Amino acid sequence: MSATVDSSRFRRLFPALRRQVWLDTPGSPPAAAPVAEALRAAVTEWSDGAFQWTDWDAEPANTRAQFAELVAAPPEQVALLGSVAEAAATVAAALPPGRVVVSADEFRSNLLPWLALARDGGRHEVTVVPAEAGRTRSEGLVAALDRPAVLVAVSEVLSFDGVRADLPALRRAADRAGARLFVDASQSLGALRPPPPDARPDYLAVHGYKWLLCPRGAAWLTVRADRVGELRPLLPGWKSTAGGYFGPVPYAPGAAALDTSTAWLPWIGARAALRLLSTLDQAAVEAHCLRLAARFTAGAAEAGFTPPAEGPASQIVAVRVPDGPAAAAALRGAGVRAGVLGDRLRVGFHYFNDDEDVDRVLAVLRLLRAKAAQA
Repeated sequence: MSATVDSSRFRRLFPALRRQVWLDTPGSPPAAAPVAEALRAAVTEWSDGAFQWTDWDAEPANTRAQFAELVAAPPEQVALLGSVAEAAATVAAALPPGRVVVSADEFRSNLLPWLALARDGGRHEVTVVPAEAGRTRSEGLVAALDRPAVLVAVSEVLSFDGVRADLPALRRAADRAGARLFVDASQSLGALRPPPPDARPDYLAVHGYKWLLCPRGAAWLTVRADRVGELRPLLPGWKSTAGGYFGPVPYAPGAAALDTSTAWLPWIGARAALRLLSTLDQAAVEAHCLRLAARFTAGAAEAGFTPPAEGPASQIVAVRVPDGPAAAAALRGAGVRAGVLGDRLRVGFHYFNDDEDVDRVLAVLRLLRAKAAQA
């Protein structure tokens, strides 16, 4: 497969797209054929007794360099974990005393590990920034960094509303406050490019089962070089060490010391998924995804549906619908897979989506508007 795979060729790698329009990647994407094939081969080897567990056990470490290349970081700054919550808890356990700033509407995996610090005997003050009308999430966090802090945590894109954080502004505010910047890029990396140099976080956590097209259970934590030595493994075990199964051994060098014991099958799929993503041009992927999202947003507004939150656009768009169950039923009837969260319809556009997908979901919105007008 060449290094210039276009969107139409990429789309053909997803069998599920022959039967339905898939706009639910914020929840989870369908399997890409190379990823499913890698998993099927592993299960067959397992069933036949032809597998070598040592080969499977090497797969997580084999993704370290792949992921590092994706985010333009040295492999020694990448740790292998099972979830974003593990990544956040690893960082939280090593923070010096001080104030932690996080948004009230953060995804729970990037919220609860910080809230838990409020119960550590007064070493940390946790500032939870509420949503405020007329102010974006980033603006609220920047305003809360008006005094010293040790960390600010944010999702680059929040799946609930699709608003993209202003990472350069948060980086500047964090620097002024003396704070570390923790970014969850699970809902951005794979569709959007990694943060630019002027927004480079101290910690970048990504769970791969969203836009990176991996099975659930493979996550990475990239740690800035000068922060690696501050951290200790949350769950020290043989994967945190420099080698060997028995007896005392030193921790592995670099961020590999933070590795946790990883499940084999998700990482077999993760390696195949990262190999597939390496064939794409990240700038072209981002431009494609943002163009489709903008086209949907404009069409939805024309039909009378508007986003519930303001802020920079991403590849995820949420609009309010008057009747959530009716919207879910209409989407199913039209063969469209999307998220309906209460009174919100949420769609997400990956490189495998196209203009016809946008047209299909807009047709559903126009149908919903017509039925509401008749009621």
